[in-house]
Amino acid sequence: MGRIVIPKEIRRTLRIKDGDALEIYTDTNGEVIFKKYSPVGELSDFVSTYAEVISKVGNFPVLISDRDHIVAVAGISKREFLERRITPSAEEFIENRKSYHFSEKQYPLQPVEGMDSQALLIYPIISAGDVTGSVIMLSTPEKHTPSDSDVKLIQSASVFLGKQTEE
Repeated sequence: MGRIVIPKEIRRTLRIKDGDALEIYTDTNGEVIFKKYSPVGELSDFVSTYAEVISKVGNFPVLISDRDHIVAVAGISKREFLERRITPSAEEFIENRKSYHFSEKQYPLQPVEGMDSQALLIYPIISAGDVTGSVIMLSTPEKHTPSDSDVKLIQSASVFLGKQTEE
């Protein structure tokens, strides 16, 4: 039937769910490599440049993720954040197509595993009806709550990136 069974432990570790697209490669030694397909990751150069623009316009750190990992960083150390996994709590917002807005009534959310930074805003990137990632605004010592213009900027970025990944 042309099917391949991926063991449950590997699916859990890599966060592979039913319906997730996988890329299949072979290397020079004849080994077969499976990789989760990331439409946002495919545009990494463009997404990195766009994150830089958002960060400069808004004057805050910006992260852009696919459904699992950070793929672009601006306004803070790229080395510390790039390729890190997003936390299960951030993933829950994204997968449920919900945005996160930090406020006094909302609990603080740590968006990246192993990092102490707090999210002020998270907006899912939706492309052709599917969740493909998120745009995340991080707090800074100077900025503890998002303004209305910050919300519009991050919201616009997520919609724009969704349109870009459709093409």
